[in-house]
Amino acid sequence: MKIIEPHIHMIARTTQDYERMARMHCVACCEPAFWAGYDRQSAEAFYDYFYHISEYEPTRAAQYLIQHYCWVCINPKEADDLKLSEEVVSFLPEFLDKKTCLGVGEIGLNKNTKNELKTFEMQVDLAVQRDELIWIHTPHLADKRKGTTMLLDCLKGRGDVNPERVCFDHTEEHTIRDILDAGYWASMTIYPMTKNSPPRVVDNIERYGVERLMVDASGDWGPSDPGTLHDAVFEMRRRGHSDDVVETVFYNNPCYFLGQNKKFKPEPTKAKDEAWGVCV
Repeated sequence: MKIIEPHIHMIARTTQDYERMARMHCVACCEPAFWAGYDRQSAEAFYDYFYHISEYEPTRAAQYLIQHYCWVCINPKEADDLKLSEEVVSFLPEFLDKKTCLGVGEIGLNKNTKNELKTFEMQVDLAVQRDELIWIHTPHLADKRKGTTMLLDCLKGRGDVNPERVCFDHTEEHTIRDILDAGYWASMTIYPMTKNSPPRVVDNIERYGVERLMVDASGDWGPSDPGTLHDAVFEMRRRGHSDDVVETVFYNNPCYFLGQNKKFKPEPTKAKDEAWGVCV
């Protein structure tokens, strides 16, 4: 069974992680632009970072037969500085044109500030102008529901955003329903401490079904492990879910969403209607 990791920060991982992922049948991974573990001091630092994830990281992944894709943006954690945000957004098109770049992301909110929301809207404008996919970061812990509502309200008020081309990430029990009901995709992030556990992820799959739902391991600067994605696969199989259902969540669904960008090469094993017709 093949696996796609739709959101993981491989710049924070060792080459050994690629080897582990390959042995766990991961064929592709996607790296949204995010915080570097420290606040960058200039727009030039973002430029070098985008070069790394769009040019170098794919070569590192290819050694283990994994296709590496990326997203670019100024991330929510550094988006409160509007001057810096404007500088970074000015050169995003150069990287959006790269052969491995799938769209604008991960944009969104961190502390739910007015400036963060302005930066978010600025980047949505760019994505709409270019017809790019959008990957959204919802804030963590206590601010998640409030921030998710702010983002949904912002997009609803625009009228020019196609929900099928937008995924909200880091979703949890109290935010998934609103996102799915609005027609967007939702992805659940597994973290050992601060986000979903594999059992919580599977609980939500059983609660909401497989349609427009994905799972990722993130693997960034905090306590995290790419292997937790495969722990969720095991948890689904342990509970008796069929291989067809597991494959839909961990391989086909990323293909359906990411494949809306023609740069994304993996293809689903089943048509969407056929796969989503399977009950869980």
